Amino acid sequence: MRPRAGPGPLATAAAPAAPAALVALVALVAMLGGCSSMMPQPHAAPAPQAQQTPDNGDLAAAVLMAHTFQDMQRLVQAAPAEQAEILAAARAAYQRTPRGDAQLRYALLLATPGHPARNPTMAQVLLRELAAQPETLVPVQRAVVLVELAQLDRELGLQQDNEQLRADALREDQQHDASAQRRLQAQFDENAKLRKALQAAQAKLDAVATIERNLTDRKTGTEGHSP
Repeated sequence: MRPRAGPGPLATAAAPAAPAALVALVALVAMLGGCSSMMPQPHAAPAPQAQQTPDNGDLAAAVLMAHTFQDMQRLVQAAPAEQAEILAAARAAYQRTPRGDAQLRYALLLATPGHPARNPTMAQVLLRELAAQPETLVPVQRAVVLVELAQLDRELGLQQDNEQLRADALREDQQHDASAQRRLQAQFDENAKLRKALQAAQAKLDAVATIERNLTDRKTGTEGHSP
């Protein structure tokens, strides 16, 4: 009664789930494995060891995943010093063996929200590497990779969209400010031209007034000196 491998059905069923559902998935695999070992077997020759190894691998992976989920919970609830210790241990294990279980554990801890060292971008990179090498994982691990990777893709996609919206809004504000500044400068230049024109017109009026005043003074003087 071993569950069939294949990322399609598992990924579809678990894609919108939360980490708690991943724990349930691991528990289900362990339970099915236990049921398989408890079922009565027909009186036949025992199966070769090579056929039993995959089931044992699934159960071992389920146990490792359960421990990883416990550490994810500890990482959220622990004090900063313990958080750093948990993550440092996972990073050291990944650096010693950069693949398989160690890489998945480190990626899941990096993706866990609620601690200062969270790095969803790095976790996404590590999970994509694992998804590209499914032969390094057992079915339950592949399912966890697909579920967590789908969540990170959505999260980082929304984050990128928000950053793009903020950038667009900032660019629009800058364009609006630049346009307003150009209109203000144009108005200032127009006012300066009007002031110059007014000053020129006033100078002409003053000149005309001076000429008229001089003519009036001459006429008055001429009439005052006539016999």
